[in-house]
Amino acid sequence: MATQGLLALWLTTAALAHGDHDHQQNMAGPHKSLWYNTLPGDGGTQADSVFSGISTFGRLPYLPCLSHKDIDYDIAFIGAPFDTGTSYRPGARFGPSGIRQGSRRLNLYGGYNVPLATNPFNSWAKVIDCGDIPVTSYDNTYALTQIENGHFSILSRPPTTDASKPGPSLKGKTLPRVITLGGDHTITLPLLRSINRAYGPVTVIHFDSHLDTWKPKVFGGSPSQTASINHGTYFYHAAQEGLLRNDTNIHAGIRTTLSGPSDYENDGYCGFEIVEAREIDTIGAGGIVKKIKERVGTKNPVYLSLDIDTLDPAFAPATGTPETGGWSTRELRTILRGLEGVNLVGADIVEVAPAYDTNAEHTTMAAADALFEIMSIMVKKGPLSVLDIDPAEEKETKDL
Repeated sequence: MATQGLLALWLTTAALAHGDHDHQQNMAGPHKSLWYNTLPGDGGTQADSVFSGISTFGRLPYLPCLSHKDIDYDIAFIGAPFDTGTSYRPGARFGPSGIRQGSRRLNLYGGYNVPLATNPFNSWAKVIDCGDIPVTSYDNTYALTQIENGHFSILSRPPTTDASKPGPSLKGKTLPRVITLGGDHTITLPLLRSINRAYGPVTVIHFDSHLDTWKPKVFGGSPSQTASINHGTYFYHAAQEGLLRNDTNIHAGIRTTLSGPSDYENDGYCGFEIVEAREIDTIGAGGIVKKIKERVGTKNPVYLSLDIDTLDPAFAPATGTPETGGWSTRELRTILRGLEGVNLVGADIVEVAPAYDTNAEHTTMAAADALFEIMSIMVKKGPLSVLDIDPAEEKETKDL
């Protein structure tokens, strides 16, 4: 009888315990009281150990934006892990995760940007990491569609700040800014297609060692429409599709060899001006900033695309098509900071291929630090509702 009584008691206890599971609340980790300290300085939080936890850009909060339409933000990071448009070294599909790894220390001391006198992690702007766009590695045409639609899904929703105020988009709305982690440079074409759906033709600042405006028959031979779109021809296609504002775009950092002088002529037809990397020796970083600002103006909506091979391989070896004779990390960051005041509506960083990096993570840290400058500029400029932007030429109303 005693045994039966104990068995009955055990069964009752087990049943009650099982019933409590429906009401049990799981603790989201890491628990704040255990892992985070409030900084005694100007604000913000500091992780107890930056080498632990799930990697997001600058240890920003991760929210699954693509699967939840109600998530809002002012600046969103999104990955585009694509590298099947590259002509030399593959591996940039791992760029988004590598850049996030390289960004772990950005927020170590609170995230304050001393030269720009701002803290992009602790400001008016809600900044989050949305993870990566699902991208197939088996079909380039479909992959570019995935990138365009994924980016537009993130771009086209109301921001956290000033969502009800008019802005510079085609529909007169204020939109968030999106910073994309590539991926090889082919991804800029679907990103510009997405931007065009929101803003119409935009001005582009293109940091790169290569022109990337080559005609497909010159770069790759163009055996098919799919092959004609790659990381050396995407700007040619962007110009042909009317995604670029005429005669306001600029390359900076160019130093590649050419098929001949006609490559530069074709580049002009695509609407670009060129700043050679070697010009820094004569006009300095300030002169390069001056050229860029004079070209893009202060009232155009501007998209910034940064190929990490702008840097010399001594500073960024982990890239698809390295070219010697580039700028140092310090010089590039100085030039980026000089673009303060430009109307940036979006940006990307591309061609980071972590497999070729050093154990010290030179390239991924340089990429993360460049984005730190870009997001700081965006924060200092304020919400897109406050921008004084001229309407794009030949705007067509498109639904958002």
